[in-house]
Amino acid sequence: MAVKEATLMSNNAKIAVGGVAVGLILLIWLPWWVAFLIVVGVPVAAYLALDPSQRRRLRRVTRKELGR
Repeated sequence: MAVKEATLMSNNAKIAVGGVAVGLILLIWLPWWVAFLIVVGVPVAAYLALDPSQRRRLRRVTRKELGR
């Protein structure tokens, strides 16, 4: 009986790998400026989706990491 070898990946890792694959395909398929808008727009949309208290916490943590 052969031993089944499996690579264990978390769900977050699978999503990240899929996102990178889709991103690379879109970079090749779409014009560069559309890909740039997607790359910039997704984090901006995620930041704007946060509550004001979550934004303050994120800014505070970022400042601490920069040593301010």
